[in-house]
Parts: sequence; C-alpha cells; structure tokens
Amino acid sequence: MKKITLLLFALVLISCNNHERNCKEFRTGKFEFAQTINGKKHTSTFIRTEKLQIETYNGKTDTATVRWINDCEFILQKLHPKSMKEEKAISMKILFTEKNTYTFEYSFVGSNEKQRGVVTKLD
Repeated sequence: MKKITLLLFALVLISCNNHERNCKEFRTGKFEFAQTINGKKHTSTFIRTEKLQIETYNGKTDTATVRWINDCEFILQKLHPKSMKEEKAISMKILFTEKNTYTFEYSFVGSNEKQRGVVTKLD
C-alpha cells in the first residue's frame, strides 16, 4: 500500500510539471533575450530564419548559421568568428514554451556546462 501511495504522489508531481513544447512556433521570427550580468541587465535582439540568426547586442551585429537537429534543438555556428572561443558551435535546446516565450538550455558543443535563459518572441 505504501508503494502505491508513493507512486501516485510521484505521478501527481510529474503531471503538475508537464510543460508545453510548441517549438515550431519559435523556429523563425524576431526575438529578444535579456540577462543580468553583475547586476546589470543586458539585452540582445535577433532575427532567426530557418538557416540564419542575425543578432544585435551593444550596437554590434553578428550572424550565425542555424542547423536544426529536431523541432526543439539546433546548433548555432558564427559565420565570422573573431576569436577561438567564437569558433565553437553552440547547442541550443528549447525546454518548454509558454505564450510568446521559451525557456532554453545552451552550451558549447561538447561541453557539459549548461546555462539557461528565456527568450521572448516579438512578432
């Protein structure tokens, strides 16, 4: 009886955390990403097509290729890297979506160190 109670409790917890993943709605469009670094808010905007992402941050524009792995995962590779670090591809995974935002996880390809962020679709 104790095992059944624990199983039911676990199922209730899992069902409460069942996040929506409408990744196809976020493949293309105009987006904004904001993050706080050392207490200061930094915002970048970007336009993503099926094959390119053009990002503007601090008045500078960078372009990266987009290679979709599946509906919710893609790889970004800068077209004109200025350093060895910028040459590394970035793996992006949309974890869940809600209205006009998505929460994602990203890391350099091959790295176990992952970061999270939230992106807002502007159009």
